[in-house]
Amino acid sequence: MLNPALKVREISFAALDFESAGERPDEAGVPIQIGIAAMERLEPQSDAFFRSYLNPGRPVTWAARKVHGIGDDDLQGAPSLLSLWPEIKGRLSGRCIVAHGAGTEKRFLRAFPANGFGPWIDTLTLSRKILPGRSSYALTDLSGELGVASAAAALLPGFRWHEALSDALASLLLLRQLVHLAGLADHSVEILVS
Repeated sequence: MLNPALKVREISFAALDFESAGERPDEAGVPIQIGIAAMERLEPQSDAFFRSYLNPGRPVTWAARKVHGIGDDDLQGAPSLLSLWPEIKGRLSGRCIVAHGAGTEKRFLRAFPANGFGPWIDTLTLSRKILPGRSSYALTDLSGELGVASAAAALLPGFRWHEALSDALASLLLLRQLVHLAGLADHSVEILVS
């Protein structure tokens, strides 16, 4: 559990994003790519970036391919989500977990019951609190408006939307920007948790 006495500027964060094989009438989406980006003391750690394709055990839907551009050929020989447990655990344990619209990420992590990850910070919820009245709270729109997309592209060559590591990094940088805009760096981390 995270020490509530720690200030936001003292926290280790890990942003998480999954891309999905798409929904089918008989089945919920399954993950096909994972991306994790880390930040220490509000500074991104580019040497700690992680991404991997995942074997979903079924074809990617046409609609999902249109969004993220990942096809079945990309997933040949990819590991399963469960086989990456040691890697994921090492990168997420002891950190606040960040995601934009965290529901999907939480759902996919249910593959690891009682994982103990968290607390969770949802940048979608936090954006709505800190920046009320926006017409859009999409990660792409907020990132463009707040200069996050250009910062992410500078840190991650080949940055592109709907790629798991790119979206994770954008969420992390959005969190940092929100913290600065609202003057939250010296507050308890509990102020960020939804």
